[in-house]
Amino acid sequence: MPGHPPPAGLADGRDAFPRLARLLVPRQELDLFRSETRLERFHDMAEPFEAGDRLGTHVDIVGAHGHEVGHSCFRGSSGGEGILIWGDTVHVPSLQFDRPEVTWEYDTDQDQARASRLRLLALAADDHYLVAGAHLDSPGIGRVVRSGGSFRLEPL
Repeated sequence: MPGHPPPAGLADGRDAFPRLARLLVPRQELDLFRSETRLERFHDMAEPFEAGDRLGTHVDIVGAHGHEVGHSCFRGSSGGEGILIWGDTVHVPSLQFDRPEVTWEYDTDQDQARASRLRLLALAADDHYLVAGAHLDSPGIGRVVRSGGSFRLEPL
């Protein structure tokens, strides 16, 4: 959360999800979340999670620490198909698929962010997962494939 504004709907006075019944917050960031007075109306709703937790039958949480202390991915699978919803794992697709070692100045721990990105790119490529992320070019979803010593994204 440091250096980044909270998602719309949590900070701007409007509810982006007026029927929100559950708000998951990484356990490592729960105290920080609850210290934000502008998020006070959401404090009691926050439920901590951590890597390895399962959210139902088909969704589990994969640690992706580095960008933030508790940065996580959600891995969904069903019927032999899988997807990694990886948030801020890749910030500059035109650079970081080809050179995944390149970090972002806003990564809280650049070494850990690099390691997480490399691990998740390999996981997505080797296990044929779709990926979806905040900074991926339109349509924001695709398949990661190995390309020599690096990776590339094949958008859907």
